[in-house]
Amino acid sequence: MVVTNMSERTDISLPGNAPGCVHNLSFIRYGAADTRPKAYIQAALHADETPGLLVMHHLRHLLDEAEAAGEITGQIVLAPIANPIGLGQVVSERVLGRYDLAGRGNFNRDFPQLLETVAERAGTLLTKDSRHNVKLIRAALKEAAKKQLEQAIGATETLKCLLLEAAIDADICLDLHCDLEALMHIYLGTPLWPNAQDLPTQLGAATVLLASNSGGQPFDEAVASPWWELAQRYNDFPIPAACLSATVELRGQGDVNDKLAAEDARNILTFLHRRGLLSGTPAPLPAAVATATPLSGVEYVRSRVTGVVSFLVEPGELVETGQPLAVIIDPLAATPARGRTTICSGINGQVFAHARDHLVRPGTILCTIAGKVPLPRKPGTGLLSD
Repeated sequence: MVVTNMSERTDISLPGNAPGCVHNLSFIRYGAADTRPKAYIQAALHADETPGLLVMHHLRHLLDEAEAAGEITGQIVLAPIANPIGLGQVVSERVLGRYDLAGRGNFNRDFPQLLETVAERAGTLLTKDSRHNVKLIRAALKEAAKKQLEQAIGATETLKCLLLEAAIDADICLDLHCDLEALMHIYLGTPLWPNAQDLPTQLGAATVLLASNSGGQPFDEAVASPWWELAQRYNDFPIPAACLSATVELRGQGDVNDKLAAEDARNILTFLHRRGLLSGTPAPLPAAVATATPLSGVEYVRSRVTGVVSFLVEPGELVETGQPLAVIIDPLAATPARGRTTICSGINGQVFAHARDHLVRPGTILCTIAGKVPLPRKPGTGLLSD
């Protein structure tokens, strides 16, 4: 543990997957431990999504200034590099940080589910006092997360349990990601809307995607969903959605520069200010930009063929059913005319992301469109792309 006048840093060694291989996970805390409200923010859980790393750099600078001025009234915990394992997965000079190359899947899936353990510990102790229930459930969540950590095996499982244990008792949890080429968009639990509207409004997000259960147990839902699941199970007792947990997609992988990162960091700080983690009067809330639509209404438009894609629309454009989105060209087709395949939208909505690589295969997601109407899904299929 390293303590300065401005923050406290804790470095934790993860168990190695091979002899001599060690990764360190670092947390930086501003404000006193156990102070409320508590915010937890992490970046690059998908380790090749780098915009959040630069945002964290600028956010730390702002928090250093706020701490020096005595303005921090809550507790703010940062994990500037949330996935040192993925960050070390470099193949042919390219970081492959979305999936664990050791075979344990997507780094942002399959986080521990704490609901049943918490229900067993806290269910019989709930009262008509919502503040009592929040305190009770937070303690049970923390204890359940610690138990999961004690039972973790291997580096990736330990990493996930450490991140969950650090965030599980937070009032606010922000998981900073990015898409391929995209507008800023945010994933939120449906029970958090519209009370969480100030987050996308402050950040200037274009789209908010709502779901109570997206499938796959991503980090943000592992932190927040126990609250509304307990509220449904024990509906005779007041249990608020006491953690605003969100996945913030900081545009696309190429949107990495000081100007954008400094602006995003400032907006995050202002959001925390408005939520009571800093003293003084926050800046006025900007005009709302984002629209909220169901995650179940998202169309992942996939390629049917292999070839080179030429996009006809860009993120931010509104499209209609049947509208051409892209053309895929096969340079080896019998004739040039037969070598062009047009891909069209299946819904009305807003394109908020598209592929970055222009050499595509059958099944490649070309465009992602936010629609207002839930779409039919195959049984057992989650709402996320992978």
